Amino acid sequence: MKKLIIFDLDGTLLNTIADLAHSTNHALQTLGYPTHEVASYNFMVGNGINKLFERALPEGEKTEENVLRVRKEFLLHYDRHNADESRPYPGIPELLETLQDKDYKLAVASNKYQAATEKLIAHYFPGIRFVAVFGQREGVKVKPDPAVVHDILRIAGVSKDEVLYVGDSGVDMQTAINSGVTSCGVTWGFRPRTELESFCPDYIVDKAETILSIV
Repeated sequence: MKKLIIFDLDGTLLNTIADLAHSTNHALQTLGYPTHEVASYNFMVGNGINKLFERALPEGEKTEENVLRVRKEFLLHYDRHNADESRPYPGIPELLETLQDKDYKLAVASNKYQAATEKLIAHYFPGIRFVAVFGQREGVKVKPDPAVVHDILRIAGVSKDEVLYVGDSGVDMQTAINSGVTSCGVTWGFRPRTELESFCPDYIVDKAETILSIV
């Protein structure tokens, strides 16, 4: 019996790839670098935005200084456009509402920077009372480090065996493994099913409503 469900954000609750891609391409173009097709960003995201920018920069340009230059331009654009094309995945709003009605505790653990994580959750899921909404925070290691999950467990007051962690990538599955909680991979996100399978998660689901039968 699970009491707390922790969700990844990008690729799990929301399809954010187009807005992430457009803002990164805007930053790259502003600084005179080549841009990328939207689909290619599926394999650049997941480890925080600095790693995204490092991956997006051309070979020979992946310096810390250039990453910070891209970051500055990206933030100016993304803060204005992060909800242009992003949308919840099919069945996600209904899933969250049903879980909340059944008194499950819900939380978000993302590698997206904290301000954008909070903004998107408030915008798309205003009626959901999450016990914690955590993105990338200063001084806290990003996933797959288990720090964010441990923080959520302390706030929620639950034990590891009462938690289901839901995500769309290998980073998420490794986070669940490192945290000692039950893992559930979703196939509708940014990464292929084979990536999830390589981490041998406890569950892999193709539809949001299937999560109800797990908890």
